Amino acid sequence: MSNPRPQSPNMQNYRPQLTSVMSFGHRLSGSALVFFAFGLSAWLVAGAAGPLVFDDAQAVVHSIAGRVMLILASLAVFYHLCNGIRHLIWDSVHGFELRAIYAGGWAVVGASLFLTSALWIWVLA
Repeated sequence: MSNPRPQSPNMQNYRPQLTSVMSFGHRLSGSALVFFAFGLSAWLVAGAAGPLVFDDAQAVVHSIAGRVMLILASLAVFYHLCNGIRHLIWDSVHGFELRAIYAGGWAVVGASLFLTSALWIWVLA
């Protein structure tokens, strides 16, 4: 065979679609939530360890990096929640038309960004 066929998926021709990006994002946000759960656990243990340790933990949380991590954690929570609701709708055998799939995908992105923004506007106000 002189010209072998490319293996699937042919990455030179593959263009990510909203559905594949949403699927990857759902897995990524779920994994991030596990990471953030360890951070929450460490913060709770610091609170139980005493005021000096808790003050150090609070300093980390209130740092720029800590706030960025909290914002990313809330985005992961809202994205995973909204996309999970989308999957529950699919489990009821609704929303499988191509137009509905894309509308639902963009609704998840918009809702998770809106909810994250609303939460942080409320927290910082």
